[in-house]
Amino acid sequence: MTLPKDGKLLRIFIGENDKYEGVPLYQWIVGKARETGLAGATVLRGLEGYGARSRLHTAKILRLSSDLPIVVEIVDTADKLESFIPLIDGAISEGLVTIEKVEVRFYRSGKPE
Repeated sequence: MTLPKDGKLLRIFIGENDKYEGVPLYQWIVGKARETGLAGATVLRGLEGYGARSRLHTAKILRLSSDLPIVVEIVDTADKLESFIPLIDGAISEGLVTIEKVEVRFYRSGKPE
């Protein structure tokens, strides 16, 4: 698979404890992205953050939260990401979804095709 130089980055901000269909929401999103044929997905766990309710989630020992911020990042074409958002919309009850322009320099699997 190749990606055009002008791509898009989809970022999904959710909580570590968020679930959908009995599994962690971030796992469900990554599975749905793979099933849909998107280029790839990465899940990042945040050390600290807050969202729409301004409740602080932190990994600091004195205020240890079991619901740390999670960011799922997916880079692909604008068309593919715009088609993907409606597939995940109903699964995200709390969170933030953004799309921004990115310049793809290379996308390699390490194995010849």
